[in-house]
Amino acid sequence: MLFGSISYLNLLPFQVFLKRHISSSAAKMSFNYKRAVPSQINKALKRKEVNAAFISSIESKKCKCTDLGIIADKKVYSVLLLPGSNEFDPASATSNQLAKVLDLQGKVLIGDAALKYYLDGGEGIDLAEAWYEKTGLPFVFARLCYNKHDDTVKKLAKQFSRTKVRIPQYILKREARKRGITPRQLTWYLEHIYYKMDDKAKRSLKLFLKM
Repeated sequence: MLFGSISYLNLLPFQVFLKRHISSSAAKMSFNYKRAVPSQINKALKRKEVNAAFISSIESKKCKCTDLGIIADKKVYSVLLLPGSNEFDPASATSNQLAKVLDLQGKVLIGDAALKYYLDGGEGIDLAEAWYEKTGLPFVFARLCYNKHDDTVKKLAKQFSRTKVRIPQYILKREARKRGITPRQLTWYLEHIYYKMDDKAKRSLKLFLKM
């Protein structure tokens, strides 16, 4: 099974869960990974270069998807619109469209770079917060979708949604150091992300795709 993985901090809990889940040698042999930014993972799933992945919600409409997503209620801190002329982030798909839907002008910046920018005191509009102010709903940035191994992916999604993932300190320190932030800042950031798509999240996604 080929699993596409977005190399951003917002998926760290799932990555830790998946690593534990496939800890046996037999399971390891059946899993391979492709790491890339969201826009590249979207294409990889479409071309069947990977069998499952969290893909941009804007691209998920025609895909087979689970009830797992990358969701933020109000602020997300890692999807920002910076002052200046209009400029899309080439790594993004959903966030670029979100800025258009909200009719906001500026430069889109997503992922760990956006989080670092915010933590360093940079100014910008949090697009999840802007969506909440417009709709009163959380925003779904990505969904776990698949094109093969349906039962395996569904089972993984169900298990993850029921699991409280504890990230070891050594992983927190390692991942924080890579991004130039502190483990405490990383933990704080993850508190603003959730993954199980509830009724509000589903309603929000439906509204966004319609708009």
